[in-house]
Amino acid sequence: MRFVMRFVTGKVTGKMNRTELGSHRMKRIKQGFSRMLSGLLLALLLGITLLGGASPALAGLTDDHFDGNIFPLYAGNGSLVPPKVSMTESRQRGRPTLLFFYIDDSSDCKSYATIISRLDEPYGWAADFIAVSVDMIPEKASYDPNEPGYYYKGYVPQTVILDRAGKVMLDATGSVAYEQLDDVFREAFDLLPRSESVELKRRQLNEVSTELVEEPSRSK
Repeated sequence: MRFVMRFVTGKVTGKMNRTELGSHRMKRIKQGFSRMLSGLLLALLLGITLLGGASPALAGLTDDHFDGNIFPLYAGNGSLVPPKVSMTESRQRGRPTLLFFYIDDSSDCKSYATIISRLDEPYGWAADFIAVSVDMIPEKASYDPNEPGYYYKGYVPQTVILDRAGKVMLDATGSVAYEQLDDVFREAFDLLPRSESVELKRRQLNEVSTELVEEPSRSK
């Protein structure tokens, strides 16, 4: 988990005021241009090196270097960026929402992106996954509950899961286990506990079954 430090009367805090946030954002923009130029030079050198038969070690999953967007590179799921819907649209659709706050040059975010991608497989069809690069959060004095900035705490990675009504079911910083996130979604969709279901299936509320799923395995 990464946080931004600033000193206030000798104390360290993980949040920034608006002026510092703007300065930090401009700094990151300048860094982005620098990285882009560095990336072009690196690509050129890599091409030359590969033609020569060598294989240099490049920035990867375990470092805080910028390589590009983390979802297509490390999670193998470029469909999560940019988000397909806004928070307002998600609320209008009455769907649970997962907010994932990240930056691309964080090893924690790189590794955790794979968990978000795994979670998208069983739930992405029924819930809205909104991946938010914190550099893209607009600088404002305040935010309303339909804006990602309302939930951001200044740390990455940060995961927030809202139910259909917009109530926060989970708000966690740092890497969260897949099973913990899965349990929250099972509650949101009123699904059977993992111990009672191999595949996801909704509790039977009456005699009419609307979804057919694989039954739990039985001992022979």
